[in-house]
Amino acid sequence: MKKIKFGLLPRILTAIVLGLICGLFFPLWAVRTFATFNALFSNFLQFLVPLIIIGLVTPAIAEIGKGAGKMLLITALIAYADTIFSGCFSYFTSTGIFPHLIESGSGTEIAMAEAQEVQPFFTIAIPPMFDVMTSLVFSFTLGLGTAFFSSPKLRALEGEFRDIIVKTIEVVIIPLLPIYIFGLFLSMTYTGQAAEVLKVFIAIIGVIFVMHIVLLVFQFCVAGAIAGKNPFKMLATMLPAYFTALGTSSSAATIPVTLAQVKKMGVRDEIADFTVPLCATIHLAGSTLKIVACAIALMLMKGQAIEFGPFMGFIMMLGVMMVAAPGVPGGAIMAALGVLSSMLGFGEQDQALMIALYITMDNFGTACNVTGDGAISLVIDRMFRKKSAEA
Repeated sequence: MKKIKFGLLPRILTAIVLGLICGLFFPLWAVRTFATFNALFSNFLQFLVPLIIIGLVTPAIAEIGKGAGKMLLITALIAYADTIFSGCFSYFTSTGIFPHLIESGSGTEIAMAEAQEVQPFFTIAIPPMFDVMTSLVFSFTLGLGTAFFSSPKLRALEGEFRDIIVKTIEVVIIPLLPIYIFGLFLSMTYTGQAAEVLKVFIAIIGVIFVMHIVLLVFQFCVAGAIAGKNPFKMLATMLPAYFTALGTSSSAATIPVTLAQVKKMGVRDEIADFTVPLCATIHLAGSTLKIVACAIALMLMKGQAIEFGPFMGFIMMLGVMMVAAPGVPGGAIMAALGVLSSMLGFGEQDQALMIALYITMDNFGTACNVTGDGAISLVIDRMFRKKSAEA
Protein backbone atom coordinates (compact mmCIF):
# COMPACT_ATOMS: atom_id res chain seq x y z
CA MET A 1 0.00 0.00 0.00
CA LYS A 2 1.14 3.53 -0.74
CA LYS A 3 2.40 5.32 2.35
CA ILE A 4 0.40 8.46 3.18
CA LYS A 5 2.66 11.45 3.84
CA PHE A 6 1.62 13.64 6.78
CA GLY A 7 2.86 17.05 5.64
CA LEU A 8 4.03 20.03 7.68
CA LEU A 9 0.72 21.92 7.48
CA PRO A 10 -1.38 19.03 8.89
CA ARG A 11 1.21 18.57 11.64
CA ILE A 12 1.11 22.25 12.58
CA LEU A 13 -2.69 22.29 12.61
CA THR A 14 -2.71 19.12 14.71
CA ALA A 15 -0.23 20.71 17.12
CA ILE A 16 -2.44 23.80 17.51
CA VAL A 17 -5.57 21.71 18.15
CA LEU A 18 -3.78 19.44 20.63
CA GLY A 19 -2.31 22.47 22.39
CA LEU A 20 -5.80 23.97 22.75
CA ILE A 21 -7.21 20.70 24.13
CA CYS A 22 -4.33 19.63 26.37
CA GLY A 23 -4.02 23.08 27.91
CA LEU A 24 -7.43 22.56 29.50
CA PHE A 25 -6.35 19.62 31.69
CA PHE A 26 -2.52 19.28 31.66
CA PRO A 27 -0.94 19.79 35.11
CA LEU A 28 1.57 22.60 35.60
CA TRP A 29 4.59 20.27 35.56
CA ALA A 30 3.62 19.00 32.08
CA VAL A 31 3.13 22.54 30.76
CA ARG A 32 6.53 23.53 32.21
CA THR A 33 8.11 20.50 30.50
CA PHE A 34 7.04 21.76 27.09
CA ALA A 35 7.99 25.30 28.11
CA THR A 36 11.49 23.93 28.78
CA PHE A 37 11.61 22.37 25.31
CA ASN A 38 10.42 25.65 23.78
CA ALA A 39 13.12 27.62 25.60
CA LEU A 40 15.87 25.26 24.40
CA PHE A 41 14.52 25.11 20.84
CA SER A 42 14.12 28.89 20.67
CA ASN A 43 17.71 29.46 21.84
CA PHE A 44 18.98 27.02 19.22
CA LEU A 45 16.89 28.76 16.56
CA GLN A 46 18.33 32.16 17.53
CA PHE A 47 21.82 30.65 17.28
CA LEU A 48 21.02 29.24 13.85
CA VAL A 49 19.50 32.40 12.30
CA PRO A 50 22.84 34.14 11.42
CA LEU A 51 24.15 30.85 10.02
CA ILE A 52 20.98 30.50 7.91
CA ILE A 53 21.61 33.99 6.50
CA ILE A 54 25.26 33.25 5.67
CA GLY A 55 24.54 29.77 4.33
CA LEU A 56 21.68 30.82 2.06
CA VAL A 57 22.33 34.44 1.06
CA THR A 58 26.04 34.09 0.20
CA PRO A 59 25.69 31.43 -2.55
CA ALA A 60 22.49 33.10 -3.84
CA ILE A 61 24.32 36.42 -4.33
CA ALA A 62 27.29 34.60 -5.89
CA GLU A 63 25.07 32.69 -8.33
CA ILE A 64 23.18 35.81 -9.48
CA GLY A 65 26.37 37.83 -9.67
CA LYS A 66 28.17 35.35 -11.89
CA GLY A 67 25.21 34.84 -14.23
CA ALA A 68 26.05 35.97 -17.72
CA GLY A 69 23.46 37.54 -19.94
CA LYS A 70 20.98 40.34 -19.90
CA MET A 71 18.02 37.96 -19.54
CA LEU A 72 19.08 36.81 -16.06
CA LEU A 73 19.58 40.37 -14.82
CA ILE A 74 16.22 41.58 -16.19
CA THR A 75 14.36 38.53 -14.82
CA ALA A 76 15.93 39.01 -11.38
CA LEU A 77 15.08 42.74 -11.36
CA ILE A 78 11.45 42.09 -12.38
CA ALA A 79 11.09 39.36 -9.75
CA TYR A 80 12.55 41.63 -7.05
CA ALA A 81 10.40 44.60 -8.12
CA ASP A 82 7.27 42.42 -8.03
CA THR A 83 8.25 41.15 -4.59
CA ILE A 84 8.68 44.72 -3.29
CA PHE A 85 5.35 45.72 -4.85
CA SER A 86 3.59 42.80 -3.16
CA GLY A 87 5.10 43.80 0.19
CA CYS A 88 3.91 47.41 -0.22
CA PHE A 89 0.47 46.25 -1.39
CA SER A 90 0.28 44.01 1.69
CA TYR A 91 1.38 46.87 3.98
CA PHE A 92 -1.23 49.37 2.80
CA THR A 93 -4.04 46.79 2.64
CA SER A 94 -3.20 45.36 6.07
CA THR A 95 -2.88 48.74 7.76
CA GLY A 96 -6.22 49.72 6.23
CA ILE A 97 -8.15 46.58 7.21
CA PHE A 98 -6.50 44.95 10.23
CA PRO A 99 -7.08 47.81 12.71
CA HIS A 100 -10.83 47.20 12.24
CA LEU A 101 -10.37 43.48 13.00
CA ILE A 102 -7.73 43.67 15.73
CA GLU A 103 -8.06 45.82 18.81
CA SER A 104 -4.67 47.46 19.28
CA GLY A 105 -2.95 46.27 22.43
CA SER A 106 -5.84 43.90 23.11
CA GLY A 107 -5.96 40.70 25.12
CA THR A 108 -3.63 39.05 22.64
CA GLU A 109 -0.72 41.03 24.06
CA ILE A 110 -1.69 39.83 27.52
CA ALA A 111 -1.98 36.27 26.17
CA MET A 112 1.60 36.25 24.91
CA ALA A 113 2.87 37.84 28.11
CA GLU A 114 1.07 35.33 30.31
CA ALA A 115 2.23 32.44 28.13
CA GLN A 116 5.78 33.55 28.92
CA GLU A 117 4.96 33.42 32.64
CA VAL A 118 4.89 29.59 32.48
CA GLN A 119 8.53 29.18 33.42
CA PRO A 120 10.73 26.35 32.07
CA PHE A 121 12.50 24.07 34.53
CA PHE A 122 15.84 25.22 33.12
CA THR A 123 17.30 26.82 30.03
CA ILE A 124 20.69 26.84 28.29
CA ALA A 125 22.00 30.00 26.69
CA ILE A 126 23.23 29.49 23.11
CA PRO A 127 24.45 32.93 21.99
CA PRO A 128 24.68 33.38 18.21
CA MET A 129 28.14 33.73 16.66
CA PHE A 130 27.14 36.95 14.84
CA ASP A 131 24.28 39.39 15.00
CA VAL A 132 21.86 39.55 12.07
CA MET A 133 23.18 42.70 10.37
CA THR A 134 26.78 41.45 10.62
CA SER A 135 25.68 38.22 8.94
CA LEU A 136 23.90 40.10 6.14
CA VAL A 137 26.84 42.40 5.41
CA PHE A 138 29.27 39.46 5.53
CA SER A 139 27.05 37.46 3.15
CA PHE A 140 26.83 40.30 0.61
CA THR A 141 30.58 40.93 0.77
CA LEU A 142 31.52 37.27 0.42
CA GLY A 143 28.88 36.56 -2.25
CA LEU A 144 29.86 39.49 -4.45
CA GLY A 145 33.55 38.71 -3.95
CA THR A 146 33.01 35.11 -4.98
CA ALA A 147 31.15 36.22 -8.10
CA PHE A 148 33.84 38.77 -9.00
CA PHE A 149 36.83 36.45 -8.61
CA SER A 150 35.01 33.32 -9.87
CA SER A 151 36.72 31.14 -7.28
CA PRO A 152 35.58 27.53 -7.81
CA LYS A 153 36.93 26.38 -4.42
CA LEU A 154 35.15 29.14 -2.52
CA ARG A 155 31.95 28.57 -4.47
CA ALA A 156 32.12 24.84 -3.70
CA LEU A 157 32.65 25.59 0.00
CA GLU A 158 29.68 27.97 0.05
CA GLY A 159 27.54 25.37 -1.73
CA GLU A 160 28.46 22.68 0.80
CA PHE A 161 27.73 25.01 3.72
CA ARG A 162 24.36 25.84 2.14
CA ASP A 163 23.62 22.10 1.91
CA ILE A 164 24.42 21.74 5.63
CA ILE A 165 22.07 24.60 6.55
CA VAL A 166 19.25 23.31 4.31
CA LYS A 167 19.66 19.80 5.73
CA THR A 168 19.55 21.21 9.28
CA ILE A 169 16.30 22.99 8.46
CA GLU A 170 14.82 19.86 6.85
CA VAL A 171 15.96 17.31 9.43
CA VAL A 172 16.01 19.26 12.71
CA ILE A 173 14.02 22.52 12.58
CA ILE A 174 11.00 21.55 10.46
CA PRO A 175 10.30 18.22 12.27
CA LEU A 176 10.50 19.91 15.69
CA LEU A 177 8.36 22.91 14.74
CA PRO A 178 5.02 21.16 15.55
CA ILE A 179 6.26 20.44 19.10
CA TYR A 180 7.34 24.08 19.43
CA ILE A 181 3.93 25.33 18.24
CA PHE A 182 2.18 22.80 20.51
CA GLY A 183 4.11 24.13 23.51
CA LEU A 184 3.19 27.72 22.68
CA PHE A 185 -0.56 27.05 22.37
CA LEU A 186 -0.44 24.73 25.39
CA SER A 187 0.92 27.59 27.51
CA MET A 188 -1.60 30.09 26.15
CA THR A 189 -4.51 27.69 26.72
CA TYR A 190 -3.27 26.91 30.24
CA THR A 191 -3.33 30.63 31.06
CA GLY A 192 -6.79 30.97 29.46
CA GLN A 193 -5.87 33.35 26.64
CA ALA A 194 -5.71 31.16 23.51
CA ALA A 195 -9.24 32.00 22.30
CA GLU A 196 -8.27 35.65 21.73
CA VAL A 197 -5.32 34.64 19.56
CA LEU A 198 -7.35 32.16 17.47
CA LYS A 199 -10.09 34.69 16.82
CA VAL A 200 -7.53 37.06 15.34
CA PHE A 201 -5.85 34.25 13.37
CA ILE A 202 -9.06 33.34 11.55
CA ALA A 203 -9.74 36.93 10.52
CA ILE A 204 -6.17 37.42 9.28
CA ILE A 205 -6.16 34.22 7.20
CA GLY A 206 -9.30 35.24 5.29
CA VAL A 207 -7.94 38.69 4.42
CA ILE A 208 -4.56 37.33 3.28
CA PHE A 209 -6.20 34.76 1.00
CA VAL A 210 -8.18 37.53 -0.74
CA MET A 211 -5.00 39.63 -1.07
CA HIS A 212 -3.28 36.70 -2.83
CA ILE A 213 -6.07 36.53 -5.42
CA VAL A 214 -5.99 40.31 -6.01
CA LEU A 215 -2.20 40.19 -6.44
CA LEU A 216 -2.45 37.43 -9.06
CA VAL A 217 -5.11 39.31 -11.02
CA PHE A 218 -2.92 42.44 -10.99
CA GLN A 219 0.19 40.51 -12.09
CA PHE A 220 -1.61 38.95 -15.05
CA CYS A 221 -3.31 42.21 -16.03
CA VAL A 222 0.12 43.85 -16.26
CA ALA A 223 1.59 40.84 -18.11
CA GLY A 224 -1.43 40.73 -20.42
CA ALA A 225 -1.08 44.43 -21.25
CA ILE A 226 2.61 43.95 -22.10
CA ALA A 227 2.15 40.68 -24.01
CA GLY A 228 -1.10 41.71 -25.68
CA LYS A 229 -3.07 38.74 -24.33
CA ASN A 230 -6.22 38.16 -22.28
CA PRO A 231 -5.05 38.14 -18.62
CA PHE A 232 -7.96 36.05 -17.32
CA LYS A 233 -7.50 33.41 -20.01
CA MET A 234 -3.81 33.18 -19.11
CA LEU A 235 -4.62 32.99 -15.42
CA ALA A 236 -7.02 30.12 -16.13
CA THR A 237 -4.26 28.33 -18.04
CA MET A 238 -2.02 28.55 -14.95
CA LEU A 239 -4.63 26.99 -12.62
CA PRO A 240 -3.13 23.44 -12.80
CA ALA A 241 0.15 24.86 -11.48
CA TYR A 242 -1.76 26.75 -8.77
CA PHE A 243 -3.54 23.64 -7.51
CA THR A 244 -0.40 21.50 -7.75
CA ALA A 245 1.42 24.01 -5.53
CA LEU A 246 -1.50 23.88 -3.08
CA GLY A 247 -0.86 20.16 -2.71
CA THR A 248 2.95 20.20 -2.61
CA SER A 249 3.69 23.49 -0.76
CA SER A 250 6.89 23.57 -2.83
CA SER A 251 7.74 25.80 -5.79
CA ALA A 252 10.53 23.42 -6.81
CA ALA A 253 8.27 20.36 -6.81
CA THR A 254 5.74 22.21 -9.00
CA ILE A 255 8.28 23.22 -11.69
CA PRO A 256 7.27 20.50 -14.23
CA VAL A 257 3.60 21.55 -14.11
CA THR A 258 4.46 25.27 -14.13
CA LEU A 259 6.72 24.74 -17.13
CA ALA A 260 4.03 22.91 -19.09
CA GLN A 261 1.37 25.57 -18.38
CA VAL A 262 3.71 28.48 -19.18
CA LYS A 263 4.43 26.93 -22.58
CA LYS A 264 0.68 26.49 -23.16
CA MET A 265 0.31 30.26 -22.75
CA GLY A 266 2.57 30.68 -25.78
CA VAL A 267 5.90 31.38 -24.09
CA ARG A 268 8.77 30.03 -26.20
CA ASP A 269 10.44 26.87 -24.92
CA GLU A 270 13.88 28.42 -24.47
CA ILE A 271 12.41 31.32 -22.46
CA ALA A 272 10.21 29.10 -20.29
CA ASP A 273 13.05 26.64 -19.63
CA PHE A 274 15.10 29.55 -18.28
CA THR A 275 12.57 31.69 -16.39
CA VAL A 276 10.47 29.03 -14.63
CA PRO A 277 13.26 27.30 -12.67
CA LEU A 278 14.88 30.67 -11.92
CA CYS A 279 11.65 32.29 -10.69
CA ALA A 280 10.87 29.22 -8.55
CA THR A 281 13.95 30.27 -6.57
CA ILE A 282 13.95 34.07 -6.63
CA HIS A 283 10.28 35.11 -7.05
CA LEU A 284 8.37 34.79 -3.77
CA ALA A 285 5.87 37.64 -4.01
CA GLY A 286 3.09 35.63 -2.35
CA SER A 287 5.33 34.69 0.57
CA THR A 288 6.43 38.30 1.03
CA LEU A 289 2.81 39.47 1.03
CA LYS A 290 1.98 36.93 3.70
CA ILE A 291 4.96 37.69 5.95
CA VAL A 292 4.31 41.45 5.83
CA ALA A 293 0.61 40.98 6.64
CA CYS A 294 1.32 38.58 9.51
CA ALA A 295 3.96 40.90 10.94
CA ILE A 296 1.57 43.87 10.87
CA ALA A 297 -1.16 41.80 12.53
CA LEU A 298 1.12 40.72 15.37
CA MET A 299 2.42 44.26 15.86
CA LEU A 300 -1.19 45.50 16.10
CA MET A 301 -1.93 42.80 18.66
CA LYS A 302 0.90 44.15 20.78
CA GLY A 303 -0.08 47.78 20.34
CA GLN A 304 3.10 48.70 18.43
CA ALA A 305 3.29 51.64 16.03
CA ILE A 306 3.48 50.67 12.35
CA GLU A 307 5.19 53.36 10.31
CA PHE A 308 5.80 53.05 6.58
CA GLY A 309 9.43 54.28 6.62
CA PRO A 310 10.86 51.50 8.82
CA PHE A 311 8.55 48.96 7.22
CA MET A 312 9.75 49.87 3.71
CA GLY A 313 13.30 49.05 4.78
CA PHE A 314 12.05 45.75 6.17
CA ILE A 315 10.22 44.94 2.91
CA MET A 316 13.28 45.68 0.77
CA MET A 317 15.52 43.50 2.96
CA LEU A 318 12.85 40.79 3.07
CA GLY A 319 12.89 40.74 -0.75
CA VAL A 320 16.59 39.85 -0.61
CA MET A 321 16.00 37.13 2.01
CA MET A 322 13.27 35.59 -0.14
CA VAL A 323 15.80 35.08 -2.95
CA ALA A 324 17.78 32.91 -0.53
CA ALA A 325 14.81 31.02 0.97
CA PRO A 326 15.29 27.23 0.75
CA GLY A 327 12.74 25.32 -1.32
CA VAL A 328 11.23 23.39 1.59
CA PRO A 329 7.81 23.95 3.20
CA GLY A 330 8.25 26.73 5.74
CA GLY A 331 11.64 27.71 4.29
CA ALA A 332 10.64 31.32 3.58
CA ILE A 333 9.66 32.08 7.17
CA MET A 334 12.88 30.46 8.41
CA ALA A 335 14.91 32.77 6.15
CA ALA A 336 12.87 35.79 7.29
CA LEU A 337 13.37 35.29 11.04
CA GLY A 338 16.61 37.29 11.00
CA VAL A 339 15.12 40.50 9.58
CA LEU A 340 11.98 40.09 11.69
CA SER A 341 14.08 40.16 14.85
CA SER A 342 16.65 42.76 13.77
CA MET A 343 14.38 45.26 11.98
CA LEU A 344 11.00 44.78 13.69
CA GLY A 345 12.19 43.65 17.10
CA PHE A 346 10.31 40.34 17.10
CA GLY A 347 11.06 38.25 20.19
CA GLU A 348 10.80 34.51 20.70
CA GLN A 349 7.02 34.41 21.24
CA ASP A 350 6.41 36.74 18.27
CA GLN A 351 8.51 34.50 16.02
CA ALA A 352 6.67 31.39 17.20
CA LEU A 353 3.30 32.95 16.36
CA MET A 354 4.67 34.15 13.01
CA ILE A 355 5.76 30.59 12.17
CA ALA A 356 2.36 29.15 13.16
CA LEU A 357 0.38 31.79 11.27
CA TYR A 358 2.62 31.62 8.18
CA ILE A 359 2.65 27.83 7.85
CA THR A 360 -1.13 27.69 8.30
CA MET A 361 -1.31 29.50 4.92
CA ASP A 362 1.91 28.13 3.39
CA ASN A 363 0.12 26.34 0.54
CA PHE A 364 -1.64 29.50 -0.64
CA GLY A 365 1.56 31.56 -0.59
CA THR A 366 3.42 28.93 -2.62
CA ALA A 367 0.55 28.71 -5.11
CA CYS A 368 0.63 32.50 -5.53
CA ASN A 369 4.41 32.41 -6.08
CA VAL A 370 4.21 29.68 -8.71
CA THR A 371 1.29 31.20 -10.62
CA GLY A 372 2.99 34.59 -10.67
CA ASP A 373 6.04 32.96 -12.29
CA GLY A 374 3.87 32.56 -15.39
CA ALA A 375 3.25 36.31 -15.56
CA ILE A 376 6.99 37.06 -15.39
CA SER A 377 7.70 34.47 -18.09
CA LEU A 378 5.19 36.20 -20.37
CA VAL A 379 6.84 39.59 -19.86
CA ILE A 380 10.35 38.22 -20.50
CA ASP A 381 9.15 36.36 -23.61
CA ARG A 382 7.56 39.54 -24.99
CA MET A 383 10.62 41.69 -24.24
CA PHE A 384 13.13 39.36 -25.86
CA ARG A 385 10.84 38.49 -28.76
CA LYS A 386 10.75 42.20 -29.60
CA LYS A 387 14.55 42.51 -29.31
CA SER A 388 15.05 39.47 -31.56
CA ALA A 389 12.78 41.03 -34.20
CA GLU A 390 14.70 44.32 -34.04
CA ALA A 391 18.01 42.48 -34.45
